[in-house]
Amino acid sequence: MTNSRLFFTEKLLEWNRETNTRSMPWKGEKDPYRIWLSEIILQQTRVEQGLPYYQNFIKNYPDAKKLASAPEEEVFRLWQGLGYYARCKNMLAAAREIADTYQGKFPAQYDQIKALKGIGPYTAAAVASFAFNLPYAVLDGNVYRVLSRFFGIETPIDSTAGKKEFGDLAQELLPHDQSAAYNQSIMDFGAVVCKPQQPLCNECPLNKKCAARQQQLISVLPVKSKKLQIKKRYFNYFIVHYKDNIYIRKRTASDIWQNLHEFILLETSTPLDFEALQQTDGFRQIFGNTRFEFEGVGKPGKQQLTHQTIFSQFISLSVKQPLPATDYMAVPAASLNNYAFPKTITAFLQQRHLQLF
Repeated sequence: MTNSRLFFTEKLLEWNRETNTRSMPWKGEKDPYRIWLSEIILQQTRVEQGLPYYQNFIKNYPDAKKLASAPEEEVFRLWQGLGYYARCKNMLAAAREIADTYQGKFPAQYDQIKALKGIGPYTAAAVASFAFNLPYAVLDGNVYRVLSRFFGIETPIDSTAGKKEFGDLAQELLPHDQSAAYNQSIMDFGAVVCKPQQPLCNECPLNKKCAARQQQLISVLPVKSKKLQIKKRYFNYFIVHYKDNIYIRKRTASDIWQNLHEFILLETSTPLDFEALQQTDGFRQIFGNTRFEFEGVGKPGKQQLTHQTIFSQFISLSVKQPLPATDYMAVPAASLNNYAFPKTITAFLQQRHLQLF
């Protein structure tokens, strides 16, 4: 290892021992199940948002066997509000694989961990190093940023070449006898010192040899080659009351919010008001000749996802006969809390609970 790389590793470990005060409930945890659970929950989720979910999951499912045997609907309700629901689906599948293949005991080898559903190299390395002190370097957004800035690497982190270059470097820097401590230190360092915006360069113990600071590249690094394309989608939800029931369905297509429930949905390519929606083929397919009474339109909603923006409106109707739409089911309005809905709908329900039900 070169002098600059040795300096980097030693300074990070020293900072971790003497200065790092970042505290999280799962920090120092050795139970692989809990480490895995925290990592899955924190994917695309802020710590302050994910913490109560982590605590609820540990309380309800203290081990992989308990999670594996839980009803899917119950697990999704507990996950409700976290978003990226494929994580929950994969998490449940992995728990069942642990229960079936490993008799409920979390596998202790990196390749076995990585083979579980929904676990990539980063999560596998985190579990392997934190739970079993195996020599695998973690590589997340914080690590990419710290390595890119300190070593002045301009290779895009989202390119194949970049992933290999950073992966090789991260593994070389890892002290095999202190993998857990090192992995924790570099992730914490990226979160509290080498931050995306306004990094604490004057306080940084690495600043004397930091290439980004010397070359004034702090705001430039790390580099991403792909510009994120944000798609706009318009979801028109019909809250249709039939007697004391409301029509809902489970989303089964390979799309956002898979396995969650929703009201009757008519998606359009542009925003349309209720009068214009009634003229569409989609509206006629859902309602046919069913007579309805218009009850009102709720406040428009907006939810920003990673690759798309969802604009939603909620239109309340009542009917006196069943709808011809066969992929929706009429459920008692009082039982809606038994179903898991995406955040867009739960936010609306929380606002309008008294008026609707």
